[in-house]
Amino acid sequence: QVQLVESGGGLVQPGGSLRLSCVASGMFSINRMGWDRQAPGKQRESVATIFMDGSTNYEDSVKGRFTISRDDAKNTVYLQMGTLKLEDTAVYYCTAVDAFNYSQYWGQGTQVTVSS
Repeated sequence: QVQLVESGGGLVQPGGSLRLSCVASGMFSINRMGWDRQAPGKQRESVATIFMDGSTNYEDSVKGRFTISRDDAKNTVYLQMGTLKLEDTAVYYCTAVDAFNYSQYWGQGTQVTVSS
């Protein structure tokens, strides 16, 4: 059974930083992992993706502020978020794509609130 467990969300002031973590289990081989987010009243969007070759993609609004990385030994992906803005407030979901059948999985989500 595939499980993605996120941690690290919370309340932070504008300009602050947070690091999200996601531990994956139950997947034999991973094609890519990433982070999506969904703000109230908005559609879910992809924030950052890291492929198994190390290449990365970022949503335009987070480029230069967020960094995605992974630790293969720990089956963990991280999202380092800096210079946080009010509009970064959302539930952040870890996602992973199975390299064998390309099924996509999501975690339960972790709330990030940017507020003064």
